[in-house]
Amino acid sequence: MTMNDDSRDQRLVEAIDAQLAHLWMVRTFLKHAEETEEDDELQEVARALYDYMLALGGPLEGGDTAAYLKLAKKKLSKLRRAGELFQEIQPEISDHTNFKMAAASCKTVIAELERLLA
Repeated sequence: MTMNDDSRDQRLVEAIDAQLAHLWMVRTFLKHAEETEEDDELQEVARALYDYMLALGGPLEGGDTAAYLKLAKKKLSKLRRAGELFQEIQPEISDHTNFKMAAASCKTVIAELERLLA
């Protein structure tokens, strides 16, 4: 790998990590919402968001961009399924703006991760 590839990969990791900051806020909102306590599927969504970010934390801290990008791609399908589930159940859970915006944010982040990892 050339220095140029290393630099490009590092920028990609930084761009992904910036998106994960948004995903973290969605996960935090879900984790603390009363509705989540009562809904197993919503708990599943919150766990899936957390699991994706947790998997990337070690390689990020260790500066291992190759491992980070490999895991980001490998675990993206599970994250995508969680996002789709959230989109599906959100109207049934709550029509409140907070839930609508969390669902929209989650969808936007996953779409950007897909673009970045393509």
